Formats: sequence, C-alpha cells, structure tokens
Amino acid sequence: MDMTIASILALDGVTNGSVYALLALATVLVFAVTRVIFVPQGEFVAFGALTLAMFQLGQVPGTVWFLLVLTALAVVSVVVNGSRQSLPPARLVRQVVEVAAYPLLISLVAWWAAPQKFPLLVQAALTLAVVTPFGGLIYRLAYESLADATVLVLLIVSVGVHFALVGLGLFFFGAEGFRNPSFWEERFSVGALTLSGQTIIIFVISLVLIVALWFLFEHTLLGKSLRATAVNRTGARLMGISSTGAGRTAFTMAAFIGALSGLLISPTTTVFYDTGFLIGLKGFVAAVFAGLSSYPLALVGALFVGLIESFGSFWASAFKEVIVFAAILPVLLWRSLTDPHGEEH
Repeated sequence: MDMTIASILALDGVTNGSVYALLALATVLVFAVTRVIFVPQGEFVAFGALTLAMFQLGQVPGTVWFLLVLTALAVVSVVVNGSRQSLPPARLVRQVVEVAAYPLLISLVAWWAAPQKFPLLVQAALTLAVVTPFGGLIYRLAYESLADATVLVLLIVSVGVHFALVGLGLFFFGAEGFRNPSFWEERFSVGALTLSGQTIIIFVISLVLIVALWFLFEHTLLGKSLRATAVNRTGARLMGISSTGAGRTAFTMAAFIGALSGLLISPTTTVFYDTGFLIGLKGFVAAVFAGLSSYPLALVGALFVGLIESFGSFWASAFKEVIVFAAILPVLLWRSLTDPHGEEH
C-alpha cells in the first residue's frame, strides 16, 4: 500500500465515518434522555433514502400511508387515555389536534407533490418532513407507557420495533434497491485525491449538524431540559420538565438525523429496505466507544469505525463487517473492567 492508496482509503473512511457520526449522536441522544438503546435507528436511514426514491419516480411513498396509520393509532391512544383520566372535551380535542394536525397536513402535501416531480432539493425537504414525525409517534406508541421500565425491557421492545419496521419497509418499498441522484455533481482534484461534490456535502452537513447539536444543548432552554432529563429524570420532573415531552423530542430528533443520513448516503450506495440496520449498527458501535454518554467521543468513535471499515475492506473485503464489529469487543471488555456497575432493579 502506498500513500496514494492510503489517502483514498482514509478519505473514504472519513466520509463514511461522518455519516456514522450522525447516527452515533442520535443513538447517544436517545439513550441519554430515555435509556432506550434504539436498535431501529437505521430504519430511518432506509425510510429517508427510499422515500426520496419514490418521489423521484413520481409515486406517493408508502411512508405516507404508514404515517397516517401511526397517526390514527396515536389518536386512539390519546382518546383512550383521555377517557380514563376524564379529561374535559376541549382539552381532549386539543390533544388530538396536536397529535394529528401536522402528520395529516404533510401527508396531503406529499400526496399532491409526488406526481409533480419537483426539483431534488424540494423532494429532499419533503422527505425529511414526512419521515421526521415517525420518531415521536413511535415513542408515543411503543415506549411512552414503558418509560420507567428497565433498560433490558426497553431493549427487547426496540428489537421488536426493528423487526416490525424492516417488514413494513419490505411491504412499502419492495425488495428492489434504489440509488438517488447526487445533490452536487461537481468533482475536485486535490493532489492524488478526487473529491466529489456529494462528499463535500456530507462533510459540511455533518459538521453543521454536530455544531447545531452542541449549540442546542449548551445555549437553549430545550437542550438544557433534555440534558436535565438525561442526568436525573426524577429531578427533572420535580423542576417541571416533562420527561414524556423530552422523550418525544429526542426520538423526533433521532428520526430527523436518520432520515438526513439516508439522504446523504443514497447517492453513494444502493439502499434496500433492510440496508439501514447495518448502517445503524455501525453508528451504535461508535456510540459504544463513547459509552453511550459522550457526544465528542461518539464523533471520534464514528471516524474510527469508518477508517477501520475502509482499510479493512482493502485488506480483507470479505471480512470488513467482521473487523468492524470485532473492534467493539476490547472496548466492551475495558469498560466492563473499569466502570462501576451493578444489578438494575
């Protein structure tokens, strides 16, 4: 291996690592706020990429109908809970409107816009608008009633949600893979390296989103309330911070990050209905490097995972996934030996 090949592999590793970093940050965010190890994070990646592909074909994506089904189930949940609590009709109606208004509106817009074949950026924005609400709705339906359960129970629920979303992805999009057009077709030569416009977009958007998350958690009331919930759920409740609202917000942000990641990678690789799981799992590996608690370490871990994958594919392409996932074993062993832990009750 000479320096030219090493540079190309390093660029490829950093590019993939930038996407893994976004998923790692989403995984850390969800776990910190809700204690949920969100296995289906990668499904948002696939939903984002494939929803955009359907818009490219001028078809209404299956995610629109899935969004309407989840909204209907959420409305039923709100009505049932409101009846049990004997809420006043006006308050119950307000809660139903809060749950259903946005999904219904964006579904109508998507249904109208799909055959129009708008420009790629408009379709990408519409894709984000369609997929992002899945986060809050999935939290409301699958996790909200189990907010105080053990991490193990929440993990089991996550595995079940993962299998359900993969099956629905197959139903809505079929087994055929799709690759979307690049957002920027230009190419730039830097010495022996060739940078594509899409690679630059991945770098820039990843950096902007990471900085935005830092600003959110350091300088906004919403971010500080999420941090307070992550540190001490009971204490946050006593201070008037809704742990339920924090959970919905964290899942919504995770869905947005996942869908955005899908848009970023779909011009560089063919995405199938089950592609997101493997990508999300690599983001999870990066999050484990950070102990599921540190955003800067999650970023470092993601870049490390991307580089391991890139160089591993050069030396032993058939075993590149094994190499990536095996790298987590010494990290788990080290954390098990150094971090105090005990039985969870």
